[in-house]
This record gives sequence, C-alpha cells and structure tokens, in this order.
Amino acid sequence: MSSGKYHDWKGHYGAITEHNGRIPRDFWLEEWEKEAILDFQSMHPLEGYRSLTFMMLDRDVVAVSPSSVYRVLRDAGRLKRWNTTPSKKGTGFVQPLAAHEHWHVDVSYINVHGTFYYLCSVMDGASRFIVHWEIRERMTEPDVEIVLQRARERFPAARPRIISDNGPQFIARDFKEFIRISGMTHVRTSPYYPQSNGKIERWHRTIKNTAIRPGSPLSVEDARRLVAGFVEYYNTVRLHSAIGFVTPRDKLEGRETLIQQERDRKLEHARKKRKQNRRLNTAPPAPARTTTPSHARSERLGALGSHEGTSRLRSTIANSSRP
Repeated sequence: MSSGKYHDWKGHYGAITEHNGRIPRDFWLEEWEKEAILDFQSMHPLEGYRSLTFMMLDRDVVAVSPSSVYRVLRDAGRLKRWNTTPSKKGTGFVQPLAAHEHWHVDVSYINVHGTFYYLCSVMDGASRFIVHWEIRERMTEPDVEIVLQRARERFPAARPRIISDNGPQFIARDFKEFIRISGMTHVRTSPYYPQSNGKIERWHRTIKNTAIRPGSPLSVEDARRLVAGFVEYYNTVRLHSAIGFVTPRDKLEGRETLIQQERDRKLEHARKKRKQNRRLNTAPPAPARTTTPSHARSERLGALGSHEGTSRLRSTIANSSRP
C-alpha cells in the first residue's frame, strides 16, 4: 500500500462514507435559520422577500441572502405571484444622482367619511423622502405655492427641479412666476401619462391603501393624524425597494453605503459561522486509544526479564568453560 493511500484512509477514519453525496456549502442554511425566516415572515406578511431579507439583517434576526429567503418561502408555499408584464411605455425622467435635485409634486383626492379633501405631497426624487405634505379643503394655485414654500423652508439651500403633471395649479402664470422667484425650475409630465410622475403617484396609492382606507378617518383632523404617523413611518422605518432597501431618511442623509457595508459584514460572518458549525458537526471522532492492562504489562516485563537472565547465565557458562 502506498503511503498516500494510507494517510488518505487514516484521514477518513471514523467518518461517514459520502460517496456521490451532496457536498455541504457555506450558503446552506441551518434549521434554526429557516425557522427564524418563517417566523419573521409570519409577523410581517405584507412584506416582500427582499424587504424581509434586509429587515432581518438590520434587526440581527438572521443573516442570509435574498435568494435564500426566496427559496425558504417558496418551499413553505408562502410566496404570492404577481403580474410581471413589462411596461411598453418609457422610463420617465433621467434619475437624479443626489438629494434635492428633483422634487415631485402632485395633488390627490382622499375620502374622509364621505367628504373629499385634497392631499398635496412633495417628494424628493433621489431618496423618496416626503419633504412636506398638507391636507386642505381646496387646492388652488396659491395653496400649492404655500405647500412648496413650506417644503423649501425645511431645506433652504435646496434649488430643486419641480416635476408635476399638467393640473391647472401647475400651468398657471402665477405658479411659473413663483418658480422663477424661488430660484427653482419646473418641468411637466406628458399628458395622459401619469407613469412619468410615477414616484409621487405610487406614494399616494401607498398611503391610501395602507393608512387612509384601513384607518377610516372620521374627520379631517383624524386624517391628518393618520397621514402624519404614516409619513414618519415611511421616512424613517419602512425599507424602500427602489433605493436599495434602506429608509428614505438614510438615503437622504447619505448613510446607505455604511448600511450596505454592515449588511455585507453580517452576511460574511454568518457564512463563516455556518462553515465552522458544519466542520464541528462532521469532524470524525478521535480513534480510541488501546491501553495494555497492568497485569499483562507486568507479565510481559517478567518474561522479558527471565529471557534476559537466561541469556546472561548462558554467556557466563560459556566464558568459564574456555581455557
């Protein structure tokens, strides 16, 4: 037998035979991680699998990749299909690279106990941060100016490009003069194409479906309270899929890079820990040491001693018989 085969066999001594078996990988999840994913999804059933991934990372629940979360939820039958047909329209404006380059403005109706009010919101295009919002009984051109002016007061140094639809408030001559005096610029979307201002349109749809309609406000004060609470949650807690699953405030203040680096660190640490646990669980047991009983050891020593004594006696007799 060659020395290489001997050492190969010695290294596999006591290990389970795994010929043609699946080789464990570092990204294989442990059972407790799968259970943690399913438990967390049960507590947040409305979140998508990508959002769940980064929520669990940030809260130190479990450190796994989005594809791993997808597989766990798919195997458990907890994924919902949705329409993935791509739009044949354009992709809208060139996306801004920094905060306060684009501000999206829009006016939407909300139903408050049978009475319709106007909700006007201002959103930063890069971070999706809700800069300002107001609920009013009417929303004329001066009302929109007031909303924008209060948004500017929160960020006095901002000189954004205002993006709006072709509503009567935004095509008025006085609104153009207000934009010029304020040092901003204004661009309107294509007619009959709300997707070109889809960021703010999606925001209004989200707040209606998530806060206003489920909350069923009985008065305008109640509606303002619901909207204020949801705006705070949207800006500071909710992870936004379009900006890398960070909150709009983190994106606005430039913390998204640090958050992504911390997530990568947690994922790498989890992979190393799984690898270490797998090695500990699959390590071959140490071979049992064979010990010689004391009485057998003494008999062997005695036999060795008698043999040595007999040899010594024979050599003495042989020497004495020589002339």
